[in-house]
Order: sequence, then C-alpha cells, then structure tokens
Amino acid sequence: MLSKQAGDTKRKSLHGHWSSRMAFILAVTGSAVGLGNIWKFPYIAGQNGGGAFVLVYLACVLLIGMPVMMSEILIGRRGRRNPVATMKLLGREEGSSGRWGWVGGMGVVAGILILSYYSVIAGWTLAYIVKSATGAFAGATPDVVSAEFGGFVGDWRQVGLTHTIFMALAIFVVARGVERGLEQAVRFMVPALLVLMIVLLLYSINSGYFGQGVSFMFTPDFDKLTWGSVLAALGQAFFTLSIGMGAVMAYGAYLPEETSITGASAAVVAADTGIAILAGLAIFPLVFANGLTPADGPGLVFNTLPLAFGQMPGGVFFSTIFFILLAFAAWTSAIGLMEPAVAWIVEHFNRTRAQATVMIGLLIWLIGFGSVLSFNVLKDLKFLAGTLFDNVDYLTSNIMLPLGGLLITIFAGWVMSRNSTSNELANSGSLFKSWRLLARFIAPIGILLVLVNAVL
Repeated sequence: MLSKQAGDTKRKSLHGHWSSRMAFILAVTGSAVGLGNIWKFPYIAGQNGGGAFVLVYLACVLLIGMPVMMSEILIGRRGRRNPVATMKLLGREEGSSGRWGWVGGMGVVAGILILSYYSVIAGWTLAYIVKSATGAFAGATPDVVSAEFGGFVGDWRQVGLTHTIFMALAIFVVARGVERGLEQAVRFMVPALLVLMIVLLLYSINSGYFGQGVSFMFTPDFDKLTWGSVLAALGQAFFTLSIGMGAVMAYGAYLPEETSITGASAAVVAADTGIAILAGLAIFPLVFANGLTPADGPGLVFNTLPLAFGQMPGGVFFSTIFFILLAFAAWTSAIGLMEPAVAWIVEHFNRTRAQATVMIGLLIWLIGFGSVLSFNVLKDLKFLAGTLFDNVDYLTSNIMLPLGGLLITIFAGWVMSRNSTSNELANSGSLFKSWRLLARFIAPIGILLVLVNAVL
C-alpha cells in the first residue's frame, strides 16, 4: 500500500510511498512477472534456436537489464514525480537540460503502445479461463486444441470483447490507486503462480521428453544465433523486466529512502528471470511430447498448456486456476504499464486519478483494436515486421524500450553527478563502482550496438 509515512528525508512523492520494501519488490515483481515470462519467452526462445538465445538473454539481463533497472529506480526516487516531470526536473538540477523530459515521455508512449497489444493477449487468458472451466480441453488432441485457438482468435468479436473486459479491469484498479488489496493479491498470486509452474514442471519431467526440453533450452547452437536473435534477447530482457518504459521509474518514485535499490533490483531480476526459465523448462518438454514445434509463435502457451492440462488428472481444475493466475499476473503488469501515463495526466493537467485513468484507458483500448484485428480481419495486411500486432511489438520491444534504456543509463551514469547517484544507491564501495561501470560503459555500448544493427 502507498502510505504517506516518514522515511523520505528529501523530496516528497505526490502520490505517497510504498508501505515497505517487500511491498515495492512485490509490486515491481508483479509488474515484471506476467505474460512476458510465460507467454513470450518460450516462443521467442523457440524461434531463435533455444540454448544460444537463453545464454544471450541471461547476459542481457545481468549486464544490461540490472543496471538499467537500478538506474530507473534511483532516478524515480530522486525526482519523486511522474517519469516526464522527473527527467525534466533532474535534468535541470544536474546542470543539463529540461529536455530530458522527452525520454520520460517516450517511456510513457511505449507503455501505452505495449499495453494496447498486451491487453489483447491478456484477454485471451480470460477466454481460456472459461474454456478450461467448461472442460473444453479435457482429453483433447493437438488438432482439437489448435482448432479451438484458431477459431477463437479468428473471431474479432470474441477477441475484442475479452480485450475490452481486461482493459475495464485494469482501469478499475488503477483508478482506485495502489491499495492494500492489490498488495495482498500480489502476495498471493505471484507465489501461487510459481507453485503451479512447479506442478507443471513436475508433470513435464514425467513426460518422457524432459531431457529433450532441457537440451533445447541449454545446449547452445551458435549457428542459429544471429544479430536478430541478440536484438530479440535484448528486447525480451527489457520487456519482461518492465524497464525502459517508465513503469519502474514511476514505482521508484514511491520508494522509501531507507530501501536498498541494489537489493530490491536484484530480488526482482532474480524472481523474474527464474520464472521465465521455469516456464521454458515446463513448456518445451510438453511441446516435444505432443508433436508441436517450439517456434509456434504467440499461440504456444495457448496450444501447449491446454493440451498438457487436458491429459493430467484434475486437469480441468489446474487449467482453470492456471489461467486465472496468469490473468492476474497480466493484470498487475497492466497496472504498471498504465501508471506512468496516469501519473503524468494527474500531475500535468491537474485531473483526478479516476479521470486520468479513464482517459488513458480508453486511448489504449482504441489502439488495441489494431492488434485485435491482426489475428483475423487484417491478418493478411502485412508490412515491415508483419501484421499491425507484429509491428507494434517490434517497435516497442526492439526499438523504444532499448532506446529508452540507453538514454536512461546515459542520464544516470553521465548526466547525474557521482554524489547524486551514490547518495541514492547508499553505497560508495565495490557495488556502486560496478553499477557505475555497467551504467556508464557496458550497458550503453551493448544497447547501442544492437540498436545500430537493428536500423541498418
């Protein structure tokens, strides 16, 4: 819960503070852990050769994702405003320029665009709650499951309805603010999702194809590794950690002074990456066991998991609970994606939180219909990266998030003074020196190399 309590000895947040370090970690983890871990990571890895991609992904998370997350949090806590106002304010305070506010603005736009298609996929989970509960997948064959998925996404009315319902749920929560109810939900949902993933993993181990799945995930095949794979790994690291879009910066603005940014960042990164790896270990053996391909694309989770649950004792129950929890994981992520834009509207235009949330929510809902139609009516309309859905995904994950992360780390590492960053990180020893090295050199160079390759 956000509480206006003591602990902040500097600038005060206009929206209060997290009640505890654990509340912040759970909130950021809830924002980070979602469809990106369970829906997107397995099929992206599958499309890029498995093991070699996983190694690159882990390197991106540790060497680039971690310092960017720390940079976002320290900037957010230093400024105590929405991302746009924070970057503008700190730019001037650090003797640079208020034009840095455009970086925060780009993050706000990225969050809006990501949620526009994220909501569509999250809507699928709502539909699959109903399908699972009614036994649609009990004893189903791969062909039946595939036909069920194809029939659903092929009907724009069904996809549009679930997209609408999910956005309504997100608007409802964000309009009320981050309250204790949300914290309590996250305290339950994230561990429960982890438990169910372990249950699925145990089932995968007994499938007879676990070794093949492990080999696929962890045996590097560098012949299949391209610059496109590296770009995808970097984009996935940013996507799944919710960095580069202002969400972490917005949450950082509510972080009490006494909370360790390094420790909180490490906890979030470890939880997020662990669940992504766990999802892959659980899903790939089931893919091979049921004659599916690891590169099936966005529908992998919606084809593979229903098939697996359909063969399990108590599969109807477990499948229903799994998709409920997946929907809640997506719900907490959606809140994080909306928060920067809502906070900006509240502060900049002096609107109530409810008014700001409805305005942003309706905008996202309208943009989202481009992705809704990408799987049916407009599925043959392809340009640049593919469908409208593919283009928004590519633009945000592979361009906007890395570019945002690049500018954020440059700002934290080069524009902000050593005293300012050291003060926020509360450490002038080896940990601070390591962050400073990564933020000033390693992370920017890594991001820049991948971005240059993407546009050339």
